[in-house]
Amino acid sequence: MVPLDPAPQPIDHVLAGNGEAPALIERGATLTYRELEQAVARLAGWLAAFGFARGARVASWLPKTRIACLMPLAAPRAGLVHVPINPLLKRAQVAHILADSGARLLLTQPPRAATLEPGDLPAGVRLELEAGDGDALAPSTAAPDALAAILYTSGSTGRPKGVMLSHANLWLGANSVGHYLEIEPEDRVLGVLPLSFDYGQSQLLSTWAAGAAVAPLDYLTARDVVKAVDRVGATTLAGVPPLWVQLVEAEWPAETAARLSRITNSGGALTPRLVRALRTTFPAARLYPMYGLTEAFRSTFLDPSLVDSHPESMGSAIPHAEVLVVRPDGARAGAGEAGELVHAGPLVAQGYWRDAVRTAQRFRPAPAFSRYGGTAVWSGDTVVADAEGLLRFVGRNDEMIKSAGNRISPAELEEAAVAGGEAQEAVAIGVPDARLGQAIVLVVRGDYAREAALRERLKRDLPNFMQPARIEWRDDLPRNPNGKLDRARLRAELTP
Repeated sequence: MVPLDPAPQPIDHVLAGNGEAPALIERGATLTYRELEQAVARLAGWLAAFGFARGARVASWLPKTRIACLMPLAAPRAGLVHVPINPLLKRAQVAHILADSGARLLLTQPPRAATLEPGDLPAGVRLELEAGDGDALAPSTAAPDALAAILYTSGSTGRPKGVMLSHANLWLGANSVGHYLEIEPEDRVLGVLPLSFDYGQSQLLSTWAAGAAVAPLDYLTARDVVKAVDRVGATTLAGVPPLWVQLVEAEWPAETAARLSRITNSGGALTPRLVRALRTTFPAARLYPMYGLTEAFRSTFLDPSLVDSHPESMGSAIPHAEVLVVRPDGARAGAGEAGELVHAGPLVAQGYWRDAVRTAQRFRPAPAFSRYGGTAVWSGDTVVADAEGLLRFVGRNDEMIKSAGNRISPAELEEAAVAGGEAQEAVAIGVPDARLGQAIVLVVRGDYAREAALRERLKRDLPNFMQPARIEWRDDLPRNPNGKLDRARLRAELTP
């Protein structure tokens, strides 16, 4: 098991495995820890040869290739800041992230580059369609608080915002997760989550902190995951509730299902029914429900021994984190009393990139009773702690739509909906859905006869996970006394 270490190191020092032990299993090939270290060093040398200033941002827009797995370590080793872009995003979202981050380089593949239109690539951004090898760079000596990565996550209003993560944030997060999941060098972790998400990147880094091997997988169907578990001998699988729904409905050979000894969940709560289905499908697996924020990496986990007796709990604070329940008056909430979840400690990110206003809203001084003090993340989520200190999620205060494990900004979807003129106004609402967590309903003012054109354009401009499940056309949309569109009324009308 990974020993807890409160002294952070540069993130490229995370490779803790024995030199000849397997570290990365990718497309039938395996890199040992010695080979992985050499590959990181050469990729870092290639990036450094461009001569960018220290702290310059370099973006990658890639599927789960070997290079995509190396970039989170190679870019910081070269003194640069990595900006991973979800490969499911379309050109408009990519263009926004490149412009917002001020990236100097975009590393992608020819088919993706071909979708970019004039103006999507900001002036001064270098486009590279293949990574190369440079002179090997020695491990980084960066300070713990030096910026290492910017992960873009959608907000409840506006376009995606970049969360700034330091070497300490990433290193301590990997150390914490590797420790409480009790990952051992013999484990094989199947990485099905996008590396642009904190949850997916956490899988990568915590696996290497434990000296185990990770096998990244881009999958289309649940059957692909079943086959991969068998092919790589996976012992560990992380997912979000919609994926678990698909996996428990898939056909699992008993021997393959028994390979999994550890499954982890975040991105939405598990229902008691789904917990029972997971127990039946994966009888040998320890189940770890978790709750996280990109702004604080990960906040809580529930010990597997408590899942059956506390099926709706999100657990308690992970190592290196302090999780507080705060009343509206700033005092500590008592047992059974609802309050806002506030996360303090060294996993708290450095704020939002170039966005002082939203940073000030979310990153504020910790409550007076915090043992860490300093800056804390005020989540906007309402939780309740029981007498044992175990937390239960109550609700989200913002308007974020969480569908199939993706956090979706209603404002971004609404902006896209009216961009083509088929609709004059639009409101995006998340409604409960058994498979997705939330399904997207787009309520628009306009002419129903133009729905086909609207859907065709949205499919072209937005990733699959942002497509509305239903479009409702109305002659007018309700407004509140201030003249703003009345989201609360629409949500009440649409929610069963």
